[in-house]
Amino acid sequence: MTQRTWNDLPAWQRWTTGVLAPVEIALTTAAAIDLARRPGEQVRGRKALWWPVLLVQPVGPVAYLLWGRRR
Repeated sequence: MTQRTWNDLPAWQRWTTGVLAPVEIALTTAAAIDLARRPGEQVRGRKALWWPVLLVQPVGPVAYLLWGRRR
């Protein structure tokens, strides 16, 4: 079995890997930093329940950033 190179991948797969993966990493990092620094009173629900939600890609970090924080 031969190894596939970057140029062997279809355009949609290169785009997904090259663009979406870094965006998911950035969102997850931002949400994790915010959750770690934010006091529990400013989080909707328990902080301990939001940590596993952050691992559900790509909706977990977006859900926390939109609905998990109190304004």
